[in-house]
Order: sequence, then C-alpha cells, then structure tokens
Amino acid sequence: MNRVLIGIRGEPTPEGMERILKALEGLEGVSQAQATGPAQVLVEYDPQTLTVMDLIRTLREEGFLAGML
Repeated sequence: MNRVLIGIRGEPTPEGMERILKALEGLEGVSQAQATGPAQVLVEYDPQTLTVMDLIRTLREEGFLAGML
C-alpha cells in the first residue's frame, strides 16, 4: 500500500469533505481515506490498482480541484 497527501483547493464544507472521503473510499484499491486538515486528505491505496492521478481525477469528477502536496 502507498500513501499520498492530497490538497483540495479552497476549503470544502463539512458536507463537501464527506463527499470527498466517500468518493475516495468507494474506489477499488483504496483502503483508507481520512481528512488531515480543512483541505487535506491522506489516502492509502494499492498502487497495483490505482495511480495518484486516478485519485485526483475522482475528486475533480466530484467538482473539487485537487493535487498532490
């Protein structure tokens, strides 16, 4: 498993952060996603299944701009 810290542009509302975590945790290959700050998410994922760009793309599909920190 790999870990990556993803920053979300702006500060998502609590509902937005819940949406972000749910979207990430719904991906096959993600074992854990947790908020580590108001606009940061730590994701533990299987690099055999997903890439960091897959994670970022998922957040963009949810309407959030994101990138690696």
